Amino acid sequence: MESKTTQWRKSSYSGDQGGECLEVAELPCATVAVRDSKNPVGPVLAFRPDVFRQFISWAGAATPA
Repeated sequence: MESKTTQWRKSSYSGDQGGECLEVAELPCATVAVRDSKNPVGPVLAFRPDVFRQFISWAGAATPA
């Protein structure tokens, strides 16, 4: 799935204090990968792009203003 050249991105909203941050990466075969930034060698979730968009939309709607 992922390779040593996979470029992970963390949200600009994430600070350097630790906390609950996710990183995302685009993988081959039109897949979006998500992992915990505190555990880069841990498990990775993989989504089709349309499912990832639905997830982001849901997460944004679930976040208190």
